[in-house]
Amino acid sequence: MNDPAMRIVLHASSPASLERARSNAKNAAGAGERAVEVRIVVNGAAAVSSLLDQADAAVDAMTWVCPNTLRGLKRQAAAPLRVLEEGAVLAIARMQQAGWHYIHA
Repeated sequence: MNDPAMRIVLHASSPASLERARSNAKNAAGAGERAVEVRIVVNGAAAVSSLLDQADAAVDAMTWVCPNTLRGLKRQAAAPLRVLEEGAVLAIARMQQAGWHYIHA
């Protein structure tokens, strides 16, 4: 996305917060006239397992998974899900440093 007016990172660390993040992402991406870039970052065993077991085609392409959690679960994320280059906590901190707005779903 070219120069979005706003960048939002939704953090999901439980199955319930994953569902909220998915709903929030759909609402934010489709709201208003301003361009909004949304990423869902998922970590924690229960949240990642739920993510991998229940696809959501509307938001999976904007969903990033913690590699540490994947490794701990001995699972892999299939496209369109993306795997972060570093742990979720560091990735989120770097996004905030770059101007992303953090919301824990």
